[in-house]
Amino acid sequence: MLFAATTPPRFATLVLLTGLATLSLNMFLPSLPAMAEAFGTDYALVSLAIAGYLGITAFLQIIIGPLSVRYGRRPVLLAALLLFVAASTACALATDIHAFLTFRVLQGAIVSGWAVSLAVVRDTRDPQEAASVVGFISMCMAVAPMLGPMLGGLLDELFGWRANFVLYAALGAIALLLCWVDLGETNANRSPTMRRQIQNYPTLLANTRFWGYAVCSAFSTGAFYVFLAGAPLVAAVEFDMTPSTLGFFMGTITAGFMFGSFLSGRLVKRTALPTMMVLGRLVACGGLTGGLVLLAVGLLDKGLFFAATVFVGIGNGLTMPSSNTGAVSVRPDLAGSASGLSGALTVGAGAVLTTVTGLAISTGNGVYMLLSIMLASSAVGLAAALFVRRAEAGLAGQAT
Repeated sequence: MLFAATTPPRFATLVLLTGLATLSLNMFLPSLPAMAEAFGTDYALVSLAIAGYLGITAFLQIIIGPLSVRYGRRPVLLAALLLFVAASTACALATDIHAFLTFRVLQGAIVSGWAVSLAVVRDTRDPQEAASVVGFISMCMAVAPMLGPMLGGLLDELFGWRANFVLYAALGAIALLLCWVDLGETNANRSPTMRRQIQNYPTLLANTRFWGYAVCSAFSTGAFYVFLAGAPLVAAVEFDMTPSTLGFFMGTITAGFMFGSFLSGRLVKRTALPTMMVLGRLVACGGLTGGLVLLAVGLLDKGLFFAATVFVGIGNGLTMPSSNTGAVSVRPDLAGSASGLSGALTVGAGAVLTTVTGLAISTGNGVYMLLSIMLASSAVGLAAALFVRRAEAGLAGQAT
């Protein structure tokens, strides 16, 4: 145990963990065509590297929380990072598509970086301060999805697609070393058995406040997933945009998220969590409604379209730190389980919404349908936020 940490982690450690969890999803995406050619298979099979990854992360988030409550945040995260490094190395060396996909799924262990980090923040801070810290972490980690594909494409051009997975392994090793020396155990109330933690899920699922926070998170993020699924078709068919131009404009929603997260980090210390959630949902719904109005009067061009969607990014930056923190604060003793369950619900909702988007959008209705589905998802998040605000107000009234 030489040099093992005994104190809570620094902010930079949490940023690296959450950023790596995000980067592992999208950095290698520009390499998918080259990977299909290298493995001698079709694009659809290689694209399972995305779907399978999302599926395993949804499952893992359900069990990571209870594991971190039973055995502690530190050992669970160290084990996950070790598995991620091994799986990334195996992906880089794979010569068969099925072996690659197997190890790619195992890379999903890195989702622990986000789920456990959220629980660590809640372990060491009160809800208001925790939401502020999560806001600043979210602002920093938003750089990953914005720059990840650009970095991955450059690595592919210079060294080939395997370079992406070599970099994953290297970053995972750095994170593992950093956590060993910086991430002390923060869970002071470990569960005596894993079974007891799993049995706590019905307790959380029966808690209407947890559902309010979790649904708000899921459908706020869902609007972003809808954007990712539909924007490429809209950009190509409706606005005749080149891939490089699309890449720039798609980055605007992430830039909006960074700005909203920055505002959240500054405001949430003196603003109730439900109020921040409602504010973010109003910003998102307002921007999308404005886009639909401009479309109805024939004034919507590509610049105004992406100006409307950037409000989803800003709104999510305002909402997500508070909704995520609220979900793990309903029962502080079950913070790990709540973090994992809420994350799984978010990924699951995103998978459903992206499927619906793919089925609903066509060349004739692209802009209208995309904005409408994004608005519907954001509106569900707003309804959940309003429910939470009323429930928390009622709880405060009972306390007095």
